[in-house]
Order: sequence, then C-alpha cells, then structure tokens
Amino acid sequence: MYLLKADRIGTVKVLNSSERVCMSYVILIADDEAEIRDLLRLYLENSGYIVLEAADGLEALEILEKQHVDLAVLDVMMPRMNGLHVLKKLREDSNIPVLVFSAKDTDADKILGLDLGADDYLTKPFNPLEAVARINSNIRRFYSLGGGGGNASVESAGVNLKVKDLELDTDSCVLYQGQEKIELSSVEYRIMRLFMEHPGKVFTKGQIFSAGWNEEFMEDDNNVMVCISKLRGKLSDDGSRYIRTVRGLGYRMEK
Repeated sequence: MYLLKADRIGTVKVLNSSERVCMSYVILIADDEAEIRDLLRLYLENSGYIVLEAADGLEALEILEKQHVDLAVLDVMMPRMNGLHVLKKLREDSNIPVLVFSAKDTDADKILGLDLGADDYLTKPFNPLEAVARINSNIRRFYSLGGGGGNASVESAGVNLKVKDLELDTDSCVLYQGQEKIELSSVEYRIMRLFMEHPGKVFTKGQIFSAGWNEEFMEDDNNVMVCISKLRGKLSDDGSRYIRTVRGLGYRMEK
C-alpha cells in the first residue's frame, strides 16, 4: 500500500501566493495507476502547475512529442512501453528534467535510470509532498539557475567557457568539442560548467553533487561517480584526460 494513499484530499495544504510555482510550468505524470496520477495532480495543481497525464508509456511519448512539457514524471513499470524506454527516446532530442518513479530500490536500478538521463529518482512507496518538493527542486535549478530554461540571469548570458578543445556556451547550455556538439543532461551541464569555470581546481564529491543536484550530499550516494563516468564517455575514449580523479579528494578538470 502506498504511503500517498493515506494522504487524502482533505489533508492538502493550501499554499499562499509566495509559495506557488509559476503556472507556465507543465508537468507530465506518466503512471498506470490512476490513484497516483490523481493525487499527484491534486498536489501539483495546488502548487500552481499545469498537469498532463498518461496511463502508459506510448501515451506518454505521444504527449511529449506533440505538446510542450517542462518536466516529466515517469513510472518505470508501465504497459506498452516502460518508463526507461520512454526516457531513452526522450533524451534523443530533449533535456527537460525527468523524475523517475520505481518500486525497485536497488542501486543497479537507480544507476540505470540515471545513466539513461534521469535527473532524479524516487522509490515507491513515496510521500507525495516529497515528490512535489523534488519536482520543485528540479524545476528551480533547471529553469531558474541556468540549467536550460529562459529565466537564467542576465549576468551569465553570452559567456563561453573554453578548456582544451571544449567550449561551453552558457547562453544556449550546449557543449562543443571542436565542431562537434555534445548533448548534456541538465545535471551534466551544471557539473561541466563548475569544472570549466575553475579548470585545475579539485572539487569534492559533495561540492560536485551540490552543484549538479542542488541538494545536500549523502555520504553513500554514487550519483557523482555515475555522472562523471558518463561525462568522460561523452568526451572521449579516455575521458580521464579531461576530468581527472584525485584519489582521496575528488575530481578536477585538467587545464
């Protein structure tokens, strides 16, 4: 039984205007359980979001292809097409934030979801208030903190960061290696920006996690290791010549 089943409609907190999120943000909830969709819709609409729903993976993919969506919530186990296949297809041409829900809580499942491009992962059963908080966090750091939306500060507009043969366009949030464009997720973009703004500086896992996920680092969290590995793979067959492991300390970008 899901924890969210105990949180009935009458318990939803009414937020004041300062706590509400901009109505322009559209959230897709893709889950084959109608009760989960209904309750998340209630909480999200109470926070000021516009909510779209899909009952299976193919329906979710159709919505993503035809309608504007700012963040997607994908359940892993869905009929017709599972959430990870939807995520893989989405990442072919979109870097919007994606939160994955799954009843599986093993590290392997979590790493697989993150490796395919998920920005966050929440295990069922979950508290709907935590789900909304994670959605708020991903929306804020992606659209308000320069991760890819149109609300980035004017100060960062037009700045190109260059290290070796890499160039990061912080205006369009795109990484180039020579003439080749390298697709980055929102988390990867923020980590690359941290490195490229301070080449040669060593960052701890905690500092990298805070920059990439904008959350407090948990000591046993392996998200940083997975993300660094993915970034290295995108940069070259020997990505460690760009991002070096400093044993016992963390990572640095080579000058």
